[in-house]
Amino acid sequence: MSKVNSFLIPNVSSLPSDVQKAEKSNALKQGEKSEFKGLVDQLSQQDLRQPQVGKSQVGQDVTVSSHAMKRLQERNIELDGNEYMKLKEAIGKLRTKGGHDSLVITNKAAYVVDVDKNTVVTAVDKNNMNENVFTKIDSTIFMM
Repeated sequence: MSKVNSFLIPNVSSLPSDVQKAEKSNALKQGEKSEFKGLVDQLSQQDLRQPQVGKSQVGQDVTVSSHAMKRLQERNIELDGNEYMKLKEAIGKLRTKGGHDSLVITNKAAYVVDVDKNTVVTAVDKNNMNENVFTKIDSTIFMM
């Protein structure tokens, strides 16, 4: 220790750095497997192109209100099987988080949905999303 103006200053050069501490605490012991490697191996065996949700998250069938049907036709929005599954998955996720009147945004369009009734209330195509104001919604989910 050295003395400066009657204050004792410890020799800090011999203390281990934070990097050294982290390396030592994260080092695997003999025969121990990495949790991260196990997770990566498990995920690599799954087909990641399919939605990764369980049946409890998908929920009931989605209905489209007459107003939403009119908007889909006017705005040339095709509600194909992939888009339908995104809506169904989104409603399931919103329900688990407590959403009621929600905005679901996909690559094709934005949909206002009544989560409690599994109903699409209205739809706006991708090109006109920026020009609209969405009111009376309590949650938003992106399903890209």
